[in-house]
This record gives sequence, structure tokens and C-alpha cells, in this order.
Amino acid sequence: MTSIRKVLRLDGKWQIAEGGMEECPPTFDRVVPVPGLVDLATPAFEQVGLNSPRREAFWYRRTFRVTGEMPPVALLKVYKATYGTRVMVNGHFAGEHLPCFTPGWFDVRPHLKRGPNEIVIRVGAWRESVPRSVADGFDFEKIRYSPGIYDSVELHLTGTQHVVRVQTVPDIEAQTVRVVALLRNAGSEAGTGAVRFTVRESRSRCVAGIAELPDVDFAPDAEQEVVVSIPIHDCRLWSPEDPFLYDLEVSTVGDSFETRFGMRSFRFDRETGFGVLNGKRYPLRGSNTCLFRFFEDSECGNKPWDAKWVRRLHRRVKEMNWNSMRYCIGFPPEAWYRIADEEGILIQDEFPIWYVNRWPEELKSDQLVREFTEWMQERWNHACVVIWDAQNETEGEVTGEAIRAVRNLDLSNRPWDNGWGHYREETDVFEAHPYAGIGGTLDMVDFAKRPPRPGLEGSLTNNTAPYGGGPVIINEYAWLWLNRNGTPTKGTQAVYASLLGANPTIDQLRTTRARLFAAKTEFWRSHQQVAGIQHFCLLGFSRPGMGTAPDAVHPELMHGSQGEIIGLISRKDPQTAAPNLLSDAYGNTEGMTSDDLVNVEKVLIEPIFQRFVRDAFDPVGVMIDWWGDLQFAPRDANRPVPVAVINDLPDEVRGELLLRISPNTQVVPPRRAGKIVARVPLHVTPHGRTLLQIPWTAPANQGEYHLVAEARLSGRRAVQSWRDLTVTKI
Repeated sequence: MTSIRKVLRLDGKWQIAEGGMEECPPTFDRVVPVPGLVDLATPAFEQVGLNSPRREAFWYRRTFRVTGEMPPVALLKVYKATYGTRVMVNGHFAGEHLPCFTPGWFDVRPHLKRGPNEIVIRVGAWRESVPRSVADGFDFEKIRYSPGIYDSVELHLTGTQHVVRVQTVPDIEAQTVRVVALLRNAGSEAGTGAVRFTVRESRSRCVAGIAELPDVDFAPDAEQEVVVSIPIHDCRLWSPEDPFLYDLEVSTVGDSFETRFGMRSFRFDRETGFGVLNGKRYPLRGSNTCLFRFFEDSECGNKPWDAKWVRRLHRRVKEMNWNSMRYCIGFPPEAWYRIADEEGILIQDEFPIWYVNRWPEELKSDQLVREFTEWMQERWNHACVVIWDAQNETEGEVTGEAIRAVRNLDLSNRPWDNGWGHYREETDVFEAHPYAGIGGTLDMVDFAKRPPRPGLEGSLTNNTAPYGGGPVIINEYAWLWLNRNGTPTKGTQAVYASLLGANPTIDQLRTTRARLFAAKTEFWRSHQQVAGIQHFCLLGFSRPGMGTAPDAVHPELMHGSQGEIIGLISRKDPQTAAPNLLSDAYGNTEGMTSDDLVNVEKVLIEPIFQRFVRDAFDPVGVMIDWWGDLQFAPRDANRPVPVAVINDLPDEVRGELLLRISPNTQVVPPRRAGKIVARVPLHVTPHGRTLLQIPWTAPANQGEYHLVAEARLSGRRAVQSWRDLTVTKI
């Protein structure tokens, strides 16, 4: 029969109930949004995300209608659900999918009927609902592991000869896209039919390319792969500066399948150490989102599934002069990737593994190969995804074994990041996390003496894997977190006490964070020794001081049973610990980290941080190469000021470099405050670096001052670098 794919989107309000793992509850007395988390159910459940004796699982239920003639093929897609997915259709078991972060496909055609149908989906109630042989998303900082169908659900109805999946492989030099399509004949009889490929510009819908395979033989009950190359008319490349997208439609006699892609290439150059986008050097500047931590934030609500809120978040990325993001320790809903495609943000896509040196023995590479394969097949057409990231800060060989097995599946040959794993190819990138301040004190003079490429001997990094040369990406650094209310986090209390003493004001804390953060960023950028800098993090959780509960990152909490965890927390016999002690203690645990926001609803970044850090990430970066407590006396007051200016852009920049002096006050001065004490012409070549020694005259009066280097460039906003100095009598 001739049939075109029909997709029933099953997002919306579902009924939900709690219960055991095997028996479906007899009644469903609450509702919950899909996609979303169980946290959003009304009326609310208690102790969601904890290993509570109240339930083992949550059961979702809804009805839908199938109209018209029954199609030969009916596939249910659950994009992502935690923890473990079991599907029932009209009372019949349709399949189970244990992975928590990749899509599950279920053949529901044998159980489907015309008219009304019932679907029931069971998910485990907590992280340990899936066996330890499956990646469970453990995070040393998380407390609650909230379950739920956190991405979309769709029913795909199509014909016998249909498209299983498609991979687009852009060739920007030839201005063609190679399309590799996996087709299936679900029928018992062989057939022959045409397969047509149409490329359209996503916005205008203008046809940009067509190809056709006129006589494809379909063997009975079999899959086959077909390949075509399609020239793109007036080919336009995708980049953060011009996120131009195309739609591809693949049609058979029984199906019509669509996907979206961008004409772009990305790789790392081992010799130069830089990323190369569309054949040109392209330094990465960016941040992280740690969505699974945000899931347990009190202000999360339905925001991760609100397209306007998610788009606003990604636009804040561009406003901060960032062109890239790492989706850290957990994949967001698929809509985030579509928005990143549209907004033009390069994504380092990190699989949710963070075990450090405590790898669960049950999790083997063969299981990771299955999960990595599902991940890559789901994501490989997104223009935004440029780095496959296998894990975060985890030792061992298992992820490397899995990468070896799957890397050739991606015909675009994206580079890989393997965290602290020892396996990397020459095309891959080395991940460094140079956290100056992690020990509780911060000496900027010592910091600035470190080698500017983490991984070299004597450098500052917590990556325990051997470096071995090649590109380096810094995707975590600083150790300067403040809670959204401006107080230090549990991880930074000692740092700020050493810097500011007792009882600093919120403005002092925020200004100190912003200034030091900007200075560290200037250091790593100005030497042009790393491929990318992504700070941690734009979005996570904020868990300010709420008590003195035990450390939530105790390593024994990783796979402990509820009794073991309660015992650790209470330091008592777990058999006598109060049943609610776990949730009470965890509810009062301070966060080690936090994020950059002060208003989550409006996605507003803390203004002082934005003021200084946005400049530090400007494509034309400025750094005063002075560090520590600067003191000047009459005998050395005229020492030249060393300033480095770098240019990430492919075009030269011209303008002038100013030095400003203004009194040091507690309130952050206006950008143009102070007296101009020097002015020199500025010229930086494409992707170049200019070092200046600027003559100046220090203030005659003793006191505390701000020294500001300001680059004024033709057609661009001014960029500043700040240092403090003291003028003394001696």
C-alpha cells in the first residue's frame, strides 16, 4: 500500500500513579506533563527522586485515537525517560528500554487498533531502579534523582517500505551533502520502488537540491542502506555567526521522513591546537549547562520544557560573547539541540558519566557501545553538535573501548573528548579543569606563573590522564562560585575568607568573583595555547547555606543502598535511623557549586559578573599582564604597563588602546570612569596577538586605584581589562 508517515505527538497531560515495578496501579488520580518530571505532578507526590519506601515506580497513562486505515508500521518513540522505560499498549507488553538518556523505539503495531487506544509507560522511581550495568547519570553533587518522561513521546505511523534513520554528511568543499539512509521493508514480499531526496532551505522552503534512486529493490523483512550525494544550490555554510539550516526529506513509496542539518565541518588541528570550523581557525569561548542539577533546583518548574525560556537561555550565551556550550553530565531534551542549531551555538555533548576513580564494575563497554550508538544516531544530524564527549573526570579504560567501537559510525568524523580516560586519537581533544583555588586559597601571582597550556609539566589541571600533546579544551575552571543570593558556596567559603576576611558584603563578593574570573579568563585566552575555554557554569543549581548536613559528595554515597546512606549521614546504626533522615539531611545540604543567574525566570546573569566577564570573552581580548598586589612608589611609577591583545576573528582589527586610572571604590565605576593617562594605536592581525608596553605616569597622590586597559576598535564595542594598584610614599 502507499502511505506517508503520520506522526502523532503524544506530549501533553498524562495521568500518573505510583506503585511497584510489576503491577500497574488500579487507579490514576494525578496528572503530569509530558515531557517533564514527576516533580510536576498535581497533586504532588512526596519524596520524589529519593530512594523512598513509598514506591518502586511511577506509571504514566493516556489515551489516543488512530483514525483511518491501520498502517503497516507503527513505532512508538520515547525520546528520553528516567529510570528505565516499559511500555504497555491496550494491556499488552510492547517492550522495555533501560537506557535513561537515549531514545527507546517500540513496535506497537501488533497491539494497536482503530479508534481509541491506551498507552501505559512505567519508569523507575530512582536512579537505582536500573541495574548497575546501565549508565545511571550519577553526579557527586546531586541529591535527588527525579524520574520522568523528560522528553517527547511520538507515535510514527507509516508504510511497509519506510525510512529507519538518515545520516547527513556535509562536504563543504564540494558543496554537496552525502545522505546515508537506512531503509526497511516490513512486509513479507519483495518490492521495488523509487527513493527521492529533496533538500530545502529551512526558512524559505526553497528547493536547494534533489536526487533520486529510481529502482531500489526491497528484500522482504530486511533493512538496507542507500547512499546519494546531493549538490546544494547556492550553498550557505552554518556557523554561530550565520546559523543557516537545511531540511532533508527522504521519500519512499510508503514513507516520507524529514531531518534537518547544516552545511558545516569541524575538527581540531593537532599542529596548531585550535578548532577548525568550515576550514578556518575557530577558538571556542563558552560555558556549561548542567541541566540534571537544575532539575532539582527549587526554581526549575517547567522551564526546561518552555521553548521561550530555553531560547532565552541560549541567547544569553551569545550576549556573553560565547559561541559554544558543554551540555554537562546529562543530555537535555531534544528541543534544546534544535534551538542551539537555530541560534548558532557549538555544543560539546557530554554523556552523563562521572565516576572519577570508582567505576561500577557491572557497567561494561558493550553496554556503553549500545548507548553510545543510540546517542550518536539521535544527534548526528545536528549542526550544533561538534564534539562527542564520552564522560566527565572519570578514570579507566571502559569509555575508551566504547569510543573505539563507535567512532566510525559518525561519517562526519567529529572529534571526541574522553575526560580522564587514557584513550584519544590525534583528532581528539584533551579536557583540562585548571581549578586554581580548589585548595581554599588563591594566589594570582603563582597562578600567572603556570604554563598557559594545561597538561604541560608544572601546569595547573586536575586531569589525571596523560596529555600526549595536541589540542586542549578548558571546559571547567575558576573555583569562584557564589550562590544566586551572593553568598559563597560550600566549595568556595574558604577561598573568599582568605581573599576578603570575615563578613564581606554581597557587592564585595560579587565584584571579587567577577574581577578574578575575568582575570583568569584573560590569562588562558591571551596566550592562545588552548582550543577553547568554557567556564562552569551558566546553569546549574543554587543551594545556599541551609544547615550543616554531612557532605553530599561522600564517595560512598554513589551506589549505597538507602540504609547505607542513612547510616553514613546519621553515623548511627542504619536500622535505628529515622526513615525521613535521608530527605531531611539532603534537603539541608549546601551546594559545592552554583551558576551565574540571579533571576531564573528571566534568565538574568548576575550584572557585575556579566560586566567584567563578557569583556574577558570578547573575540578581541585584552589582558593587563600584571598580577597580585600591585604597589607603586615614585621610583618605579613610570614602569610601562604590559598589555596583550588577541584577535579571534579572521579579519584584522584596528583602533587604539587607552589606559585609564580611577579611584578604587567599593561601587563598580562606570565603564568610562577615570582619567586617560595613555593612548597608543592598536593593530592586531587575523587570529593574531599583539604585545604592548605602554608608557604612562602613575598618580602623584598615594592611595588605591583602578588601572584599566581599554581597546577601542572600529565598528566594535570597547573592551576592558582591570587591575588594582596602590600608590605608596616609598
